Amino acid sequence: MIQKLLIANRGEIACRVITTAKRLGMRTVAVYSDADAGAKHVHLADEAVHIGPSDVTQSYLQAQRIIDAAVATGAQAIHPGYGFLSENPDFVEAIEKSGLIFVGPSAESIRAMGLKDAAKALMEGAGVPVVPGYHGAETDADRLAQEADKIGYPVLIKARAGGGGKGMRLVEQPDDFRAALAAAQREGQSSFGDPICLIEKYITQPRHIEIQVFGDSHGNVVHMFERDCSLQRRHQKVIEEAPAPDMPATVRAAMGKAAVDAAKAVGYRNAGTVEFIVDGSGPLREDGFWFMEMNTRLQVEHPVSEAITGLDFVELQLRVAAGEALPFGQSDLAINGWAMEARVYAEDAPRGFLPSTGTLDHLVFPSGSAFDLGAVRIDSGVRAGDEISPYYDPMIAKVITHAPTRDAARTMLVTALEECQIAGTMTNLEFLAALAQNPRFASGDVDTGLIAQDLDALIAQPAPSALTLGLAAIGAAGLLPAANDAWDALSGWRSWGTAAHLIPLKHGDEDHLVRLSIYGHGDFSVDGTRFTLSPNGHGWRLNGAGQLRDVNIVATQHDVHVFDQGRCHSFSIIDPLAQDSSADAGGLGVTAPMPGLVSQITVKAGDTVEAGDDLMILEAMKMEHRLTAQRSGIIEDVLCAEGDQVSDGAVLVTFAETEDD
Repeated sequence: MIQKLLIANRGEIACRVITTAKRLGMRTVAVYSDADAGAKHVHLADEAVHIGPSDVTQSYLQAQRIIDAAVATGAQAIHPGYGFLSENPDFVEAIEKSGLIFVGPSAESIRAMGLKDAAKALMEGAGVPVVPGYHGAETDADRLAQEADKIGYPVLIKARAGGGGKGMRLVEQPDDFRAALAAAQREGQSSFGDPICLIEKYITQPRHIEIQVFGDSHGNVVHMFERDCSLQRRHQKVIEEAPAPDMPATVRAAMGKAAVDAAKAVGYRNAGTVEFIVDGSGPLREDGFWFMEMNTRLQVEHPVSEAITGLDFVELQLRVAAGEALPFGQSDLAINGWAMEARVYAEDAPRGFLPSTGTLDHLVFPSGSAFDLGAVRIDSGVRAGDEISPYYDPMIAKVITHAPTRDAARTMLVTALEECQIAGTMTNLEFLAALAQNPRFASGDVDTGLIAQDLDALIAQPAPSALTLGLAAIGAAGLLPAANDAWDALSGWRSWGTAAHLIPLKHGDEDHLVRLSIYGHGDFSVDGTRFTLSPNGHGWRLNGAGQLRDVNIVATQHDVHVFDQGRCHSFSIIDPLAQDSSADAGGLGVTAPMPGLVSQITVKAGDTVEAGDDLMILEAMKMEHRLTAQRSGIIEDVLCAEGDQVSDGAVLVTFAETEDD
């Protein structure tokens, strides 16, 4: 068995691997960049080695530095996690050349499946059904547009070396093809060093169902059933579940066989996932699924498959890498219950799921297991006080539930999401909870278009109630009642009447002036509603307006957050003495919505633009974000250049004033 393991990754997956490795008695080595010097995975590992600056190209993608770290610390094996170098065959070969063990498939298997075009050709030869499309190496836009015309719209452009939704564009009209192709090629080059894209027929009501496979070096290959990953936004998975809703046994068997055939075709060993696009326009059928790609690594969503099989996939990975045979055959595996996973990200769902940055001032998860089987499981690579930086994927945690039935797992997921409390950055928690309660999802009627079709309802932001405003005002003014404080008990007393405060707050784009009256220890009123707050050990007990419930209020220097009934209402604390330093000059400018790299600018000073026209592309967290004009007018100045790294809120473009301004 492996005695010492280096994990060539960061964040949640590094913590996940370290946890299992330690349970097996292995010593662990972490690697870290400048930004991750104090990260959770560094703290969990027995040793840690610095490998470079924060940028991934200078640290986590530096294969030789990682191998050198393994050799220097006496590690025998390297686990790649997912992302970064996990599917890089050159990395695998370099590891093995150094006399180390790679915890994953062979370089040959990764190469065979790494480029989607070659993989599809290989699968056709193995008798695995594939989606109709163009899988060549052409890069010329005119030629590829012709191929798209032959396939018929809508088409899906996909970077052949891509993954995680990067380098992928849905095109519904011929006029949009060239711009979408250019964007996919740029993302492919930026994220994977390969701009070549393939084009496929877009299935109009698709489901995304994948099969978990495992192989060993003794020729054994099994599948561990399916996961449904159809709930996606921008081609990125949001909620996954296992098994898939309404999956007939005959279709499960057919898909499982196709996945095993795919793995055997490349002599696959270790963990892998074969992804299929499935016709969801009616009942699932044996001739209604097509090979999409194979991920030659552990998947982000592997915990749901662990839950229904009762297996630790990382342990299996490590044992297979050490030369052991799989301890079971296909007939030994069975599905137990239902599992769901929701990915909690630092992102602003109402603003198009823009990645968000910030310090996690407050971080509370529901009780449950971590990186291990359980009814509620929380896998996270961050702690309170950690920073969500612009350098890496903005995942905060994965919330996983397991129950005897689908509806029980879904209900548990809603409750677990509502019990999460995160402050310091925007998150998608409320979006996820709304999605888990969506009637179509609840009934099992899922496809990859569900989120886009129901988006307005899923991202709806209710206005704060008077009671919520009052709670925020209490936190902003520092008036939260302390337990057993005699002085605090007199805080509302006045010889001439009731104490009152006017508290200015900002919620979204709206300003509020909250009149808060104080009657005594924890006794308040706002807008005619009287209520009391009392400490309960983990927050406050609210009694008012005929309601009795637990709430939490977290105040920082500039913000206050009210956690109430599964929602986080965030307010900015307005300093009435501060000058307005708004950088957009009354709407005459465009500012950066997040820190990022300016990768392309399409306008210059003097250009006339219409509302909605593209201005530039900002790259953040390895995804492209189009910045568009919010008004028509003339560009006065462009205050950045291609290649500039800009901060959140930086003014990038200004407009000339007009008579209407």
